[in-house]
Amino acid sequence: MNNIIIIPTYNERENILSLVPMIFENVPDVSIVVADDNSPDGTGDAVKDLQRKYPRLDLISREVKNGLGRAYTNAFSVVLKDKSVKNIVMMDADLSHDPKYLKEMLSKSEDYSVVIGSRYVPGGQTVGWELWRRVLSFLGNLYCRTITGMPIKDCTGGFNIIRAELLRKVSFEKIDMSGYAFIMQIKYLLYKAGGTFFEVPITFKNRARGETKISSHIISEGIIAPWKIKLTR
Repeated sequence: MNNIIIIPTYNERENILSLVPMIFENVPDVSIVVADDNSPDGTGDAVKDLQRKYPRLDLISREVKNGLGRAYTNAFSVVLKDKSVKNIVMMDADLSHDPKYLKEMLSKSEDYSVVIGSRYVPGGQTVGWELWRRVLSFLGNLYCRTITGMPIKDCTGGFNIIRAELLRKVSFEKIDMSGYAFIMQIKYLLYKAGGTFFEVPITFKNRARGETKISSHIISEGIIAPWKIKLTR
């Protein structure tokens, strides 16, 4: 279990049925942990069906839906109990993060403790988003980078590989954000813990199926988050 991919889910049944085989086709030696927030569409049952074919697939069933941040920190706490874990991969369930980038990102993780699948380095891009959303994301990342001082272009991207020994230095009790704000917060905590960063250019695609999780609350939290992250010790 050297490399573990964590995929939080809520109502992602059809997407997870496609994503899991794609991941194992690209990187057969990884393990996958799906952290499902009691999805009413049967995502958890779909994962159980897939487990019959993929023994390296595990499921964490959470009783309630309480945000991306809690889903990740709960899964982090579970998988980090295994001292053999080398890297943890953060990945969306909605097929926005193409598994074809995993080999290159894992290769870079030999030299860097945090590898980011980045939309905002040369060669990276976003497709399928409306203009307002692309502008909002670009300006949000510039805003975050300016306030926090993090040496990265993509502060809010959710496709990341973190070295387990670095993640163990982070106090999960300090994490109190969700959505894009959680992604900013965990990256900042990794930065303050001494993380070294590398960004691999990716093409981020709008979700293939299902409804977007973005909301006015998530946007508002993202505006406040960089200041809160910077000022909280």
